Amino acid sequence: MSDVSIIGAGLSPFGRQPGITGRDMALTAIRTALADARLAWEDVQVAFGGSDGAGLADTLVADLGLTGIPFTNVKNGCATGGSALVSAINAIRSGQAEVALAVGFDKHPRGAFDPRPEDWGLDAGFGEAGLMVTTQFFGIKIARYMREHGITDRTLARVAAKAYRNGVLNPNAWRREAIDEDTILAADMVNDPLTRFMFCSPGEGGAAVIVASEAVAREAGRRPVRLLSVAARTRRFGSFEVFAPAIQGTGVPSSVSADAAAAAFATAGVRPDEIDVAQLQDTESGAEVMHLAECGFVEHGAQEELIAAGETEIGGRLPVNTDGGCIANGEPIGASGLRQVHEVVTQLRGEAGDRQVPGGPRLGFTHVYGAPGISACTVLGV
Repeated sequence: MSDVSIIGAGLSPFGRQPGITGRDMALTAIRTALADARLAWEDVQVAFGGSDGAGLADTLVADLGLTGIPFTNVKNGCATGGSALVSAINAIRSGQAEVALAVGFDKHPRGAFDPRPEDWGLDAGFGEAGLMVTTQFFGIKIARYMREHGITDRTLARVAAKAYRNGVLNPNAWRREAIDEDTILAADMVNDPLTRFMFCSPGEGGAAVIVASEAVAREAGRRPVRLLSVAARTRRFGSFEVFAPAIQGTGVPSSVSADAAAAAFATAGVRPDEIDVAQLQDTESGAEVMHLAECGFVEHGAQEELIAAGETEIGGRLPVNTDGGCIANGEPIGASGLRQVHEVVTQLRGEAGDRQVPGGPRLGFTHVYGAPGISACTVLGV
């Protein structure tokens, strides 16, 4: 996939933004990405975008310009942004266009997500029993994982504390105040073993990426980051996912994240140990712990030692969620996957400022996971 490159990336600020709509955030991200790519809206030949609840992406043309381009709405849970990017890449690879846009945005109300069972193929009783509460699922899943692999509560706190520290260094982050491990551990319990400060919150924000053909990427002034691979997968039988009543089948549960990551690495011809900077879905701190192993970076159970040694810090061997991840940025569903890509592009260009990974990173990885068992991963390089 070296014939497709990212030539522009843009974000809006993340976090509560009274008086600013999700559409406004999307427009900010798109215009920033266009400026980064040194292009005008009229240069974009096809677009894909989505939001979970902040409006239809295709209607953004009313503000951007009525140029008549194909603009397809994408809605795929937490993988919405990643799925929009897959579509944009495929448009370039197929020859449909030489310049394509992927955009994601959302503006969620305060409080937990409030999904309807019927929208997920479940009967109303599932919700009446309280099983649509996502915090409960994440608590159950990481508690089981901790028992099986010897992960401690302190490791969960270390992951969250890292996220808040990195958020301090990110001018677009929502949470920009450090919180220490002891405070995180002592906070109100939401779903055992996860305390309040170990979770991300439904949030607000927009992110956009401009992808282009090799010919366009070579033009003077461009700063391309190569898309070495992108892979999206849905769950297989035997998985344990959000809204699942139990683990299906017997034996070790399958992992949609492992499937997507393995496919992305295989297509790119890159090993996990070659990655210089990574973004992993951290809906809560336990998710980052599990995804380190599921995406192939460590063996199950080895996360405890890796994290305690500081290897996932900005200056460590495998910096993870250098922008603060979902814990510091919040989770605007449509935007999160493209926020991850924006951060890795920024790191590979050496433009991350105080949170820049040292040593000139050359390879990056992004991973999103969402209900009811979907994952999208990318491998990027310079």
